Amino acid sequence: MAADQLSREQRLTIAFVDLADTLVDDFDIIDYLNRLAGHCADLLAVAAAGVLVTNNRGQLQLIAASTEQSRMLELLQLQQDEGPCVDTFTSGRAVSCPDLMAPAAVGRWPNFAPPAHEVGFRAAHGLPMRLRQDVIGTLNVFTHHPGELSPADQRLGQALADHATVGLLGHRATHQPDVLTQQLNIAVQSRIIIEQAKGVLAERRRLTVNRAAAEIRAFARRHRRKLSDVALGIIQDSEDTRELTTERSPLSPRKPGT
Repeated sequence: MAADQLSREQRLTIAFVDLADTLVDDFDIIDYLNRLAGHCADLLAVAAAGVLVTNNRGQLQLIAASTEQSRMLELLQLQQDEGPCVDTFTSGRAVSCPDLMAPAAVGRWPNFAPPAHEVGFRAAHGLPMRLRQDVIGTLNVFTHHPGELSPADQRLGQALADHATVGLLGHRATHQPDVLTQQLNIAVQSRIIIEQAKGVLAERRRLTVNRAAAEIRAFARRHRRKLSDVALGIIQDSEDTRELTTERSPLSPRKPGT
């Protein structure tokens, strides 16, 4: 059965099982948090989702985003040090902005709200990734229409954030204390490589950046490889990623008559 034919309850079960897998030896935090963002966007039926996680200095870093637009918004919040997602991390509580163009929102986040609206988003909501007093990041959702998340969606989004938080902290607990921190630091550097690879693939295959990102994720999963390894292969034009950069992959649209 295709994913779009599954009920929300079935997709929710798949998401929680998928996000429980953090104790494997080859755990890839970038892929894991990208899956979290993807599940969140799908289950809450929102335009986009992103994940910010702290580094060893307690600073938020962008690790995952479901679309290029949401990636830009997350970076904007970090650069300007303002926005509902930044406030969520600071307070440790969910922060919602149901209308980014409301005077209160523009007054509170003058360097975030107007640019977010300009790229098509009307509302933003931050959910803390928190276990007791330990806040390790935020799960953030963006919509093209104004309005609050429904109580059910708020609970579901927070449940996804909580589940991922427990998974990440569980992974840290089973390894040396600084392993997760090291992985997060590496993830930030790998994120740069992945962004470069998305641009390269988009240019070579004449794809949108969002489609290029989906192709890279699908290729990595199909071949059981880390996203960062595939991305580096694309940039270096390696033989083992030539299939992705020069041929139509399963995700690519077929031309009429083929």
